[in-house]
Amino acid sequence: MGYSKDQLLARLKELQIDFSQYEHPVVLNVEAQAKYVGNMGGALSKNLFLKDKKHRYYIVSALADTKVDMKVLSQRLGLGKGGLRMAPEEALGEILQVPLGCVTPFAVVNESASHVSLLLDKGLKTQECCFFHPLSNDMSISVNVQGLDKFLKSIGRDPSYIDLEANPLVGKDQPPDLAVLVPSGSTVLPDFPEKAPSLQDSTGNVSAGNNSASGTGILSKRIVIYHSILHSKAVKPSVNVQNVKKKSVDGQRPSIPSADAGKFVEELLDRASALLLSEVS
Repeated sequence: MGYSKDQLLARLKELQIDFSQYEHPVVLNVEAQAKYVGNMGGALSKNLFLKDKKHRYYIVSALADTKVDMKVLSQRLGLGKGGLRMAPEEALGEILQVPLGCVTPFAVVNESASHVSLLLDKGLKTQECCFFHPLSNDMSISVNVQGLDKFLKSIGRDPSYIDLEANPLVGKDQPPDLAVLVPSGSTVLPDFPEKAPSLQDSTGNVSAGNNSASGTGILSKRIVIYHSILHSKAVKPSVNVQNVKKKSVDGQRPSIPSADAGKFVEELLDRASALLLSEVS
């Protein structure tokens, strides 16, 4: 289990880090958060959870009004223009161990996030204090940069503040300026049932992809597709039947009677349908 909100707050107190906490209803984006703490004298932050093609993960924590161009950032990391994308929702729970809408620099306290690179907006240093979620989006805490740095150093992290709006040239004679911030390790997640993707808008806000009604329609289409694929596999013989038979003999694998094969296909259909329909609930 990862750190809880209460455990994090206790850790901050133990480190004698000054902060103020504000409880509020669950919020999923910066605009909603601003309704409750926007007039409390601190700067709002947006936090992006990204991954590259080699399964390396990044948290980008920036002021709400900082423009983050993912293509430029990808190039500066040495990943090419399309090397970064939003991390899947499953990675929030598996790696950061926080629910949707709770991405925060404090999430690197969890051991599962030890290989996650944290990129901090240098604009945070210009603010007296900034608001972050303490691993839960039903509360916001305001803390200054000195306090954030103290926390990160206490868990062995060296804070890296960068100009996220810079767009330096990258070429043969000009290597990527942020390449040193690429994680040394990668995290490959297990395969999960396909879900409607979660969306993060241009300000780093996270929202659910579809409502339940539209999700049901999508699932129904997926079930039809699964049925079509499985039936086609059951009815259409393999193009290279001789090779298949030869491999079965060589490998001494028992043959499956046609009646049993039909029953097996039907069981697969039932299991696939049940798995996909479970997503609705």
